[in-house]
Amino acid sequence: MSVPVPDRAAPDRAVRIVVADDHEVVRAGFAALLDTQPDFTVAGTARDGGEAVAVCRELAPDVVLMDIRMPGMDGIAATRLLSGPAAGPEAPRILVLTTFDLDEYVYDALRAGASGFLLKDVTAERLFDAVRVVAAGDALLAPSVTRRLISEFARTRPVPGGPSAPPPALDALTPRETQVLRLVAEGLSNPEVAARLVVTEETVKTHVSRVLAKLGLRDRTQAVVIAYESGLVVPGNRGG
Repeated sequence: MSVPVPDRAAPDRAVRIVVADDHEVVRAGFAALLDTQPDFTVAGTARDGGEAVAVCRELAPDVVLMDIRMPGMDGIAATRLLSGPAAGPEAPRILVLTTFDLDEYVYDALRAGASGFLLKDVTAERLFDAVRVVAAGDALLAPSVTRRLISEFARTRPVPGGPSAPPPALDALTPRETQVLRLVAEGLSNPEVAARLVVTEETVKTHVSRVLAKLGLRDRTQAVVIAYESGLVVPGNRGG
């Protein structure tokens, strides 16, 4: 069952977090670590996917640290329920925790709607940064494997029937928005996209926001998945 954490003084814009992991020591450790930050509030914890869904629907957190391999409902199924099309714009961001940097289940978690993933041996500072990045709506993939993961994801999880023409939704994008989406999918950050297109970073942010709005996506990770699955970007074919 959920383990609510008592309310305590916190900034008005504190990020509300739920930690879901079937190992009590891991669960309590992450919760205690996150609770040291003044801009975080650990709202509760869960010991499996089913509890995670129930706790999140009750407590409406901003971010969920979600273990993948849990008894009963696993983290992928829970992520799908919490981040799927029916979840709505207020759905929490899911940050998947995994033991291996290229765990095969990470690909499925990203497709299910996760905003990124971290290794369980992550440093405290990187964990804090990751939660803040995901809470702000940006994608987060462990830096050491970002591009490798994206390419491997597309290679090993193709759309049934193979690459096809971009879905109709992509037709709503302007040529520049399509170009920005392609660069984002290649793993470029906003500053890198700005440098490539010789525009300001603020302009890039505007384009990214419009892409997400037109495609009905919540964050950059979902945009990356769409770009690869639609065939807009082909693994190994850089330089859009």
